[in-house]
Amino acid sequence: MQIQTHSLLSPAPGTQRELVSLHYGQPGQGPKVYIQASLHADELPGMLTAWHLRRQLDALDAAGQISGEIVLVPMANPIGLAQWLLQGHLGRFELLSGENFNRHYPDQIEAAARAAEPELGADPARNVAVLRRELKKAVLAQPVDTELQSLRRTLMGLSCDADVVLDLHCDAQAVLHLYCETPAADLCDPLARFLGSRVTLLATDSGDNPFDEACSQVWWKWQRHFGDRFPIPQACLSVTVELRGQQDVEHALAEQDAANILDYLRWRGALAGEAKPVPPAQGDARPLAGSMPIKSPVGGVLTFLRQPGEEVREGEVLAHVIDPVTARLTELKSPVDGLLFARDNLRFVTAGARVAKVAGLNALRSGKLLGA
Repeated sequence: MQIQTHSLLSPAPGTQRELVSLHYGQPGQGPKVYIQASLHADELPGMLTAWHLRRQLDALDAAGQISGEIVLVPMANPIGLAQWLLQGHLGRFELLSGENFNRHYPDQIEAAARAAEPELGADPARNVAVLRRELKKAVLAQPVDTELQSLRRTLMGLSCDADVVLDLHCDAQAVLHLYCETPAADLCDPLARFLGSRVTLLATDSGDNPFDEACSQVWWKWQRHFGDRFPIPQACLSVTVELRGQQDVEHALAEQDAANILDYLRWRGALAGEAKPVPPAQGDARPLAGSMPIKSPVGGVLTFLRQPGEEVREGEVLAHVIDPVTARLTELKSPVDGLLFARDNLRFVTAGARVAKVAGLNALRSGKLLGA
């Protein structure tokens, strides 16, 4: 294993942050897998899972069992990791710009297509290699003006040429679930089964270019760009893995999640040894446009009546909001039949707050589909 240190652009005199990546195997010897943890720096289950992954990958490496290239970034956001206010961790948005750390990744699709086109032909595998090479060159050549931009460029430079990208996140309180682009849905199904995901939320361009889509969308967009002239496969499966809730930072869960990820990587050929058969599904795939937010029209004390992981019916009361001054009780109801897969961990809400999410079967929303 090799450790690489990547210095970020210094935002002010006397300050310097760095990103650390761990590299197993050799480039080009098998599928490339990229795994990063806690791009939202206050989402910690991924960091603990990465620690267990590192321990197991170190042992596999020592035994000569790495048959692909595996890049592990055990903490993907040194900027957000340092953002604290009165003992409260603020790791979702950069305080300097107000931008979400998981949005606005730069698009080098057209630049890479122009550079690669003279070498493209009838061989899909060669087309993939050429496009990956030119994409990485374009990503690394992207000028940056801020520390956040340099973090984004560094993460994309490490991941943009991977066959598999796993971005480890978590929700507030939730069951394990995935986000994936619709063109890669078939590729994602075995991963969902190995991880025991309860639901995979599918979208084609959900808005604001989050990290996972920046890695996977290049391929279906190149397919659309080149049409019938050159065969371009969907060469990257990039998935946001939501490892339950923010408080689910437990060795037993993280160790099992790491083992499940390694079972999937062995099935993909990145690890040597006999692969386990693909497990039965514990959930299904549903449109992200069918994931319906539950909003509170009033402020007050929030108490839930249903738990994450329960199937609910349209019109069913999921929570109460109680005004402590007037004693008025407001019922929050599910707008659809579906899976209550996530809910907030705050218990006092303001008017208009989103407090839970129900994954329905039918696409009902349009426009930008992700939250802030």
